Amino acid sequence: MQEYAMDQSATQASSMFEPIPAQRAFEVVCERIRELVASGRLKKGDKLPPERELAIQLGVSRLAIREAFRSLENAGLIVLQRGPKGGAFIQASSDRKMTELMQDMLNLGSITLSELTEARIFILASVARLACERASTEDLAQIEENVRLNDAALQSGSRAIRLQHATEFYELLASATKNKVMILVVRSLTDVIRVILQRIEIYPTQDLALSRRRFVEALQARDGDRAAQEIHAHLRKLHEHIVKHAVEQKKSPDLTRP
Repeated sequence: MQEYAMDQSATQASSMFEPIPAQRAFEVVCERIRELVASGRLKKGDKLPPERELAIQLGVSRLAIREAFRSLENAGLIVLQRGPKGGAFIQASSDRKMTELMQDMLNLGSITLSELTEARIFILASVARLACERASTEDLAQIEENVRLNDAALQSGSRAIRLQHATEFYELLASATKNKVMILVVRSLTDVIRVILQRIEIYPTQDLALSRRRFVEALQARDGDRAAQEIHAHLRKLHEHIVKHAVEQKKSPDLTRP
């Protein structure tokens, strides 16, 4: 009886495991190149060996190298250049892929506008606190100038320029943290919201401009708690504006399309 129980337990345990599929050759090539980048042996601007030479070195077909190059190019890790001096080059990382991913998820309904706003509030409140600690005098001057230019654009009624200033405002704020990850994430979130705002005919006006000025005052005072509260209120107002005018225009299904 005890042997039967042990056999049954072993059978159940073995059923948890499935055969591991063999990796395709191009995936192994991708992994090898990523490892070299991670270790620092490959750096931005470095040129990879030609397809034929790399295929010999790695013991795979040229087709596998070609597929790996396409995959790495789509991921933004390399850039393929044509011509006599062309080839595959390691390039600087780009936040474009992160932006496209969030944009696609929003388009497909995998994430909602409310979830996006919630994430922006959480992240930018942290950014605001960090900026209060780390922003240089030059950082504060640039942010203040951005708000001044936005106020001037508000008077002139230039919607495109105001949208540009709004995008720059968040980038300047993130830059003041001196944290590259914060800069990357904030830029991607801002780009997704910018696409939505471009689809709305009525752009945020005086109320949001006043909210932004209050935030800058808190930032200049290096008051992290007040700055976080002001950016929270500002982003909540922006969310309400988007939802309100999306309904009025009856275009909410199309708002997230680039």
